[in-house]
Amino acid sequence: MKRRALLGAGAAALGAAGIGWSLLTPKRPGKLLRSRAPLPEPFAARLVVPPVLTGEEIIQREADLHILPGLTTRAWTYNGSFPGPTVVTRSGRAASLTHRNQLPESVVVHLHGGHTPADSDGYPIDEIMPEGASPGTTHHDMAAMAGDMSAGRRTYRYPMNQRAATLWYHDHRMGFTGPAVYRGLAGFHLVRDDEEDALPLPRGERELPLMITDRAFEADGSFRYPTGDSAYMNGVLGDVVLVNGLPWPVHEVDPARYRLRLLNASNARRYQLALDPPPPGGNAFVQIGSDGGLLQRPIGHDSLAIAPAERFDVVVDFGRYKPGAHVRLVDRDGGHVMRFDVTGAGRDDDSAVPQELSRTVEPLPPPARVRTFRFNQGPDGTWRINDLEYRPGRALARPRLGEVEHWRFVTDFHHPIHLHLNHFQVVSRNENGLGAYDHGWKDTVDLRASEAVAVAVRFTDYTGTFMLHCHNLEHEDMAMMADFVVEA
Repeated sequence: MKRRALLGAGAAALGAAGIGWSLLTPKRPGKLLRSRAPLPEPFAARLVVPPVLTGEEIIQREADLHILPGLTTRAWTYNGSFPGPTVVTRSGRAASLTHRNQLPESVVVHLHGGHTPADSDGYPIDEIMPEGASPGTTHHDMAAMAGDMSAGRRTYRYPMNQRAATLWYHDHRMGFTGPAVYRGLAGFHLVRDDEEDALPLPRGERELPLMITDRAFEADGSFRYPTGDSAYMNGVLGDVVLVNGLPWPVHEVDPARYRLRLLNASNARRYQLALDPPPPGGNAFVQIGSDGGLLQRPIGHDSLAIAPAERFDVVVDFGRYKPGAHVRLVDRDGGHVMRFDVTGAGRDDDSAVPQELSRTVEPLPPPARVRTFRFNQGPDGTWRINDLEYRPGRALARPRLGEVEHWRFVTDFHHPIHLHLNHFQVVSRNENGLGAYDHGWKDTVDLRASEAVAVAVRFTDYTGTFMLHCHNLEHEDMAMMADFVVEA
């Protein structure tokens, strides 16, 4: 593949020069890419909440967006916006969504966190070709790896046999997920259910989906992305943090509880989120949910470590601040994220966080088998699982439908590991108990350098080929993926 070959050639050249690749790859992922456009002033833009999708069709097309003052940014979008429109579905009520591709290149759509049949999961070579392209055409030198190709459009079918949760959808094309998501192909998908609706949680205008990303910009305002530059094989970090597509925005809030659906949709950046100033008494964030929906009980945090693709559903009580306060959401490792301005007005707050949130987070039973997956780097610089570079159709595991397995993830570097089809429960971290952010049902786990994390998973409902991969998108594009096949 052209993109992988370019990066791999750069890594091989470094090796030939006698420079050890491991010395050039820090244990903390990513390399900063600086903007050539002037950086905007923080807290000048007003937060925008993505619109809710009406209908059952999304058009993927280019659009000129106003992200930086005085400049336009040509983006790849869902329905002309970044983030794309928020899809809202109901647990137990099947949904269909048709994607039309008016972009110049082929695309794949993955519902991240979706419990979805294999033919609608977004396998990376099951492409939607651009409208008007012939079905036999490929756009990435992969004719020998052609999958289930469709011309112009594809309908994805989602049974929604899953609990309420904050999901998201994004591009998943093999070898090009990083640049495609960076250009704007990402959006929220919220699942509702009766269990969650019965709780007195903040709702309406006090429920905010917040997609956090980082980007760099060229002088003309276009996205700057280092395609073909091997120096960024460990991940691309931008110097502008966007929330719902705008730089360091500000949002007015009542002195009341707010539900924040936090999504890290960055390619490689990990955030350590905190409130500045912190509220009196601590526990700035009351976590009520994880990737796979509600926790059993709420958990208080002073800060949140959120890796790429992870979601944290939290309640923040701005009533603990005095009216007129400016409360910054910050990344302790990188500066501003956004600001909340607490007003003196607002309706009464009748919300609450119950001490019991859900009864559907019972531990899975003992496993039928244990498997180990090692996330490592090859001598050519490509990222691998169990020493194998990704190849479509080569399964590294064949779990049986309905059986519980423990999967151990082991690494020397930092990788957010994502599992398709079913959510899992973290069992241990370095043979010890759970970390502070490991609770509940998850589909992505933050695997830090020199760690071993074990998760319990039971694949249900659907057989076929699914994926396990790193969600550092540059690692994913550089072959850190693997197939597994669920068998009856």
